[in-house]
Amino acid sequence: MAALVSLKNVVKGYRRGKRFVEVLHRLSLEIPAGEFLAIMGPSGSGKTTMLNLIGGLDRPDEGEVIVDGQRIDKLSGSQLTNWRAHHVGFVFQFYNLMPTLTAERNVELPLLLTPLSGQKRKESVRVALEIVGLSERARHKPTELSGGEQQRVAIARALVADPALLICDEPTGDLDRETADAILGLLRTLNRTQGKTIIVVTHDPKAAEYASRQLHVDKGRLIDGAARNAA
Repeated sequence: MAALVSLKNVVKGYRRGKRFVEVLHRLSLEIPAGEFLAIMGPSGSGKTTMLNLIGGLDRPDEGEVIVDGQRIDKLSGSQLTNWRAHHVGFVFQFYNLMPTLTAERNVELPLLLTPLSGQKRKESVRVALEIVGLSERARHKPTELSGGEQQRVAIARALVADPALLICDEPTGDLDRETADAILGLLRTLNRTQGKTIIVVTHDPKAAEYASRQLHVDKGRLIDGAARNAA
């Protein structure tokens, strides 16, 4: 299967005084379209840096980042903003919902960057909330929802523009085991029934078991890439 994501000899670091400290060291990786990938590793290993590069939130110091045939490391800031709005959905540990907005309004936010009409935005929001099982909670604000429901809203928001790629950074890190399993089961369903390519960064081995492949990162390098069947 063709790669949806390709990192080629990527270097990423930061300045500490006069020193350049590398976070990712000539890292190369291909992620096929339709894969559910879990990336694991200790804190500071470079996992989130990888996600930020793949999602167009940051740029490499060297190397290439290609997503869905687009060399995104060469895009301008405005081009990247437009690209993200159409190609990638983000799910974070702490939901990042606007507290004064209802669930449906939170889900609608990414569509405000697109030329869709109000009616088409409303329909896309309805479908996204239905997919995550929250149709009846559409008019509730985040404070009226449980942690698991808030994360479902965040997943609906990530889905609403129908991106090919979902990027999830510790999506169950703030949830109890039962709720976490429900969220991971939802992600696996999205992968299997809608063909979404999903990348999850996690510290939780049980969460990683939901993925079809696990990668381990340590000190900015891939240390293994053994395939593993989902539970």
